[in-house]
Amino acid sequence: MSDEKNTTIDEVNTDDRKLEETVKGVVEDTSKDDSEYEKLCSICHRPESIAGKMIELPNNLYVCPDCMQKSFDMMNNGQIDLNQLMRMPGVQILNMQDLENMMPKQQKVKKKKEKKEEKPELDLHNIPAPHKIKAKLDDYVIGQEQAKKIISVAVYNHYKRVVTDTMDDIEIEKSNILMLGPTGSGKTYLVKTLARLLDVPLAITDATSLTEAGYIGDDIESLVSKLLAAADNDVEKAERGIIFVDEIDKIAKKKNTNQRDVSGESVQQGMLKLLEGSDVEVPVGANSKNAMVPLTTVNTRNILFICGGAFPGLEQIIKERLNKHSSIGFIADLKDKYDNDKNLLSKVTVEDLRNFGMIPEFLGRLPVICTLQSLDRDMFVKILKEPRNAILKQYQKLLALDEVRLEFEDDALYAIAEKAMEKDTGARALRAIIEEFMLDIMYEIPKDDSIGEVIITRDYIEGTGGPVIRLRGQEVPPLLENNPVQESGL
Repeated sequence: MSDEKNTTIDEVNTDDRKLEETVKGVVEDTSKDDSEYEKLCSICHRPESIAGKMIELPNNLYVCPDCMQKSFDMMNNGQIDLNQLMRMPGVQILNMQDLENMMPKQQKVKKKKEKKEEKPELDLHNIPAPHKIKAKLDDYVIGQEQAKKIISVAVYNHYKRVVTDTMDDIEIEKSNILMLGPTGSGKTYLVKTLARLLDVPLAITDATSLTEAGYIGDDIESLVSKLLAAADNDVEKAERGIIFVDEIDKIAKKKNTNQRDVSGESVQQGMLKLLEGSDVEVPVGANSKNAMVPLTTVNTRNILFICGGAFPGLEQIIKERLNKHSSIGFIADLKDKYDNDKNLLSKVTVEDLRNFGMIPEFLGRLPVICTLQSLDRDMFVKILKEPRNAILKQYQKLLALDEVRLEFEDDALYAIAEKAMEKDTGARALRAIIEEFMLDIMYEIPKDDSIGEVIITRDYIEGTGGPVIRLRGQEVPPLLENNPVQESGL
């Protein structure tokens, strides 16, 4: 009996000890949870990290110093006599318990943990060399060899200038870039790839929305505010970023107009100091200075500006200049010599851009001029299948998720390229064409689990046949001679 009593007492003691440990753990967890959350003001609902040290009131109520001071000011300076207010019918005195029931439940806001982020400093040794920059661009951009070489050297020199700042008291000027090329030739894609490679913030904006200060539209400073937003409001990081201004040809000087050119020549003049390097006050967290937000100063001296545009009509200006110089004498060239030259933009000069409507001061701050070639059929085919994120690879990945293999015949790729050339919108046309003929395939394949492979043929692209469908475990494709569309199930 004594052994049984001792055993029972030990079990009770063990249970009591476990209960104490459990209660202690719950208390510790509760205190830990409370310490992780901030106190909120019961009036303005701001957390303690923003409003400051809270004033504690009974029944777990907290008031920030601002709200408390406003309450005192209202009572001291107010015109309402509180004694007369209490004598008014219908007015009752509230006690703190009633106030507690009327107040909404406090929201919990976790305290922000201080993170020690180690920012990698940009030095001369970790800047990729021009050949490495071009090799990375080759993985994503097809063709445009000369343009990629010019951009790689310009970017390398720019960030060498940023790192060294000065070299033997010789100030190195900025190498801003002006990119010319037909639509869909890869101007924006080149800049996006470049920013991803260098791991610097990038802001892409259109010049069409820019206007002179004081007029409806975006101010010139909005370019810098977008870059600051892309850098998570880190001024130091933003001052080493890239700003790409697309559609720069849309701010060309208007000809034969008597009205004020607020969206053309005035924008070019407003961008001069920005391109050269100046201190700009921009709002933090907003694109407009009218917003009630604090301003910060950003220096654009080390920001790389890349301007791009299609410049429609510039080919005619170049052609007139070339014909004018080569149409005199017995050995003069024919006037239609340059009519079929698809790379006429590569012969552009600063004088041609001035005749187009760009002011000399603006062009002087864009010393590096590179032109992108128009795409031919072979380049379209390479764009379809060679880049790391090629369009065909994307669709093959989509069908692979359904355990279906997708293949394209070479003739089918050339048929797609020919259709894209007819649209004359560059590489953007490829996506629209593929979306069109892949619609039925993407719709039908999830219905039939027996489909194992789809082969896209030229006949399917041209609308004279259907794709080759192979079932799972089937080595020979089914006969599609009579009616390929019906036998393929599409």
